[in-house]
Amino acid sequence: MPTVIVNPMNENQQTGVSAPPRLETLRGKTVGLLDISKPGGSVFLDRIERLLKERHGVARVVREVKPTFTKRAPGEVIEKLRGVDAVIEALAD
Repeated sequence: MPTVIVNPMNENQQTGVSAPPRLETLRGKTVGLLDISKPGGSVFLDRIERLLKERHGVARVVREVKPTFTKRAPGEVIEKLRGVDAVIEALAD
């Protein structure tokens, strides 16, 4: 039987995407906080939410949770974060 060598690299050509411009300030902005469902993520985001409001004048925080950290966020979770000025994703353990 012949040996088959498989390349584990993604050989699809990637197209470059420019990063959005940085916000000048968080004051008065809406920030999304995405909990990826790892242990401790909600504790981390509770603290981040408090600091964003107290120190940076964030007007509103939108909190969403992925059902599991092992998969991409479902479309409905992403949709709820659409329109916020910035998103912070919690990675914790």
